[in-house]
Amino acid sequence: MCQPVVWRGIGNTGYICQMNGIGNLIWLIFGGLFAAIGYVVGGLVLCITVIGIPWGLQCFKLASLVIWPFGKKVVSDSQNTGCLGTIFNLIWIIFGGWYTALVHLVMGLILCITIIGIPWGQQHFKLIEISLMPFGKKIVDA
Repeated sequence: MCQPVVWRGIGNTGYICQMNGIGNLIWLIFGGLFAAIGYVVGGLVLCITVIGIPWGLQCFKLASLVIWPFGKKVVSDSQNTGCLGTIFNLIWIIFGGWYTALVHLVMGLILCITIIGIPWGQQHFKLIEISLMPFGKKIVDA
């Protein structure tokens, strides 16, 4: 749902969803599509094995956020995953979660060096939380 916004000093109205759409389109063209494809391929490889299905599903969740990050946010899931979610998150961190979060941190810092890259850097910072520990997190519209 689009929300009308009055831009101060300009006097005309715009819509937040238009800005999200433009940001998502630029994100998609300059690497978001390739990152999402990487997460989907990783998810498929993990789902081929029976034991990797829970982690493969998390890769698909990450792919859905990476392909269209503007206008979405990561929140804690209301369902309590308990100790199993904690164990799965620890396994995720050991076998690649730390690396993925580090890549998003570095990319976010590089993008924030320039003024124009700050919105995309913020999206990388948003991806750090879910790429480090995806179990117990949910993606919702902002």
